[in-house]
Amino acid sequence: MKFEIKPEELQRISKLVKAEKGNIYCFLGYTINLETSELSDLLSDDTIPDIETQVLAILMSHYSPSDIILKADKLIKYGDLPGGHAYEKAFTQRAVQPIAEAFGEKPAELIRAAKLFGGIALEVGDAAVDIPTFNGIRLVYILWAKGEFPASVTVLYDESASQYLPTEDLAVLAELTTSRLLRAQTKIRNSI
Repeated sequence: MKFEIKPEELQRISKLVKAEKGNIYCFLGYTINLETSELSDLLSDDTIPDIETQVLAILMSHYSPSDIILKADKLIKYGDLPGGHAYEKAFTQRAVQPIAEAFGEKPAELIRAAKLFGGIALEVGDAAVDIPTFNGIRLVYILWAKGEFPASVTVLYDESASQYLPTEDLAVLAELTTSRLLRAQTKIRNSI
């Protein structure tokens, strides 16, 4: 399936992400041919919904003028990003709470799901993963499993994330990442 993105944006993205052989870029379980704009989903055999391809195209378009910078190696919450406080409640409802609900009773599934698209397990909370999204932007999900208290999740960004995308786009990227984790969980459960 092709998605709409300008050829010059694809060229800039190719340089940003240091695409693999054949100008193929993989992230969040998607594979994108940066020469032809062909998009496929490694997590599903179904057609990628139009709204999802539109979101990807917009995010990639906004990401394309970026320059790769050194990570700050300081993790921050969404509310600590420029202007993030104003959207924090919606961010929690759309990107954070679904993870707590889906993985709160089975934290190991979060790690298995994230590994399907390059996530790395971290030793914090009951389960935590560092997920590479676009080159230079990583998301860290930390889950405390359901027990005496309801499950809770913290999503963190490297402080440098706002150098790549506006804060609103970083929220959308986390929502997309959450959606991909949920889809990966479904794929794992269906394969058992």
